[in-house]
Amino acid sequence: MIPNLDPHPLRAQFPALGRTVGPYPAVFLDGPGGTQSPTRVIDAMAGYLRRGSSNHGGPFLTSREADATAEAARQAMRDLLNARRPEEIVFGQNMTSLTFSLSRAIAQTWQPGDEIIVTRIDHDANISPWLRAAEDRGVAVRWLDFDPTDCTLALDALPGLLTERTRLVAINYASNAVGTISDVARVVALAHGVGALTYVDAVHYAPHDVIDVQALDCDFLACSVYKFFGPHTGVLYGKYEWLDRLNAYKVRPAADEPPGKWETGTQSYESLSGVTAAVDYLADLGGADGPRRERLVRGMAAIKAYEAELSEHFLRGATGVPGLRVYGITDVESLARRTPTFAIALAGHAPEDVAAWLGERGFFVWHGHYYAIAVMERLGTLDRGGLVRVGFVHYNTIEEIDRLLAALRQLAG
Repeated sequence: MIPNLDPHPLRAQFPALGRTVGPYPAVFLDGPGGTQSPTRVIDAMAGYLRRGSSNHGGPFLTSREADATAEAARQAMRDLLNARRPEEIVFGQNMTSLTFSLSRAIAQTWQPGDEIIVTRIDHDANISPWLRAAEDRGVAVRWLDFDPTDCTLALDALPGLLTERTRLVAINYASNAVGTISDVARVVALAHGVGALTYVDAVHYAPHDVIDVQALDCDFLACSVYKFFGPHTGVLYGKYEWLDRLNAYKVRPAADEPPGKWETGTQSYESLSGVTAAVDYLADLGGADGPRRERLVRGMAAIKAYEAELSEHFLRGATGVPGLRVYGITDVESLARRTPTFAIALAGHAPEDVAAWLGERGFFVWHGHYYAIAVMERLGTLDRGGLVRVGFVHYNTIEEIDRLLAALRQLAG
């Protein structure tokens, strides 16, 4: 059974949500760029530092605690992603850094004349690392397009792009710009059909729905904990056989086995304390009974159901704002195909001006391209300042959406 999610008592766990901007209550609609953290995450990170910190691998108390902290975070992310074993979880500075690192390693297996596929709906962190690697190795790049009318990926064109020379398909699970959810399982199956690896950017998807890397059968998947209520830590899942087989760029005498061979430098153990706390927060949304993975599945289902209500409320209300255009999927019967992230434009107003006007009234929204440069180029908005992005997460409320819509109507008028 999916638990009902009431955001009002949950909001009390997030200290930042009590902020004001002058006389206005702050409305955090910048979740796609980074979410706020509950008290338990803040306390976990501070507690680690308060007790005394150390590097790992030493024969003394604080070093053993650092090892235990990393292991707990690895187990937590294993549960969140449903990895087969904790050694398939790699931590790093952020998703972008991890992707650049892995792209260099994977590219060493490519030969001139090989091919890779990237999409125009991806964040540039899942495009540029592969473009650079392809350039270095003399590999051809093929692009999978999306339909600009509803911003859905043109998956029917993928079989025509795949060949026996395809070595990798990079795709996002959900667009950080327009919210579209892609059929990753289908992409993985098609890519594996020609022997290609798959790299999934799940940064934007992770706060909104459950992830099961075993069901997807993807080879790699990356996400960022600060997008789901934790600290600034990047996470890479990789099938153990690939993490073990590939040669990592690392210092001597770092570990030769996963995951240590991929974790360059000293980890932020205070952040890893926050990783575990963030995952446990999500699990608690699924109730107190059962293993953590089961509670995570229920908790993420509750988030998805509630956020669908927010999306529908926003889309229905947006029709009453003169001159407001919402990009992407706008059919309220198709909310399962999108996250509650909306790229909008207001006729007669530059995106920067809309965001600044809203910001002065306590609404925190982004404008520009949000590093989804290929998306903005395809939509023809990049040279016009991009778009305004409004993103909801489960701590947002219907009342906040009503306030936003009223502010947009005021600006439009």
